[in-house]
Amino acid sequence: MNRQFEDLRASELYCSKCKTAQPVREKLLLVLPHAELHDYRCTVCGESLGSREVKAPPVIPTTAVPSAARAPARRGALPPRR
Repeated sequence: MNRQFEDLRASELYCSKCKTAQPVREKLLLVLPHAELHDYRCTVCGESLGSREVKAPPVIPTTAVPSAARAPARRGALPPRR
C-alpha cells in the first residue's frame, strides 16, 4: 500500500459560511492514549470545517522489574542533614 498521503494536512477547505475555500488553522483538541484529535477552523469566520485523527505509534513493551525486586518506599522524615 502506498503511504505517500499518510501525514496529509489541509491548508484550505471549503467553508459553507463564507461560500468559498478558505485557509484553515489546525487546532489540537484532545490527546488520547492511542491518537490525537485535531480540528480545522476557517481563518476568516472561525467555523469548524473538519477534523483529523493522528494515530500514535505502537508502544513497544519494555522489560519491567518485578514489584518484589523494587526497593520498598521509605516512610517518615528524611535523616537530618550534616
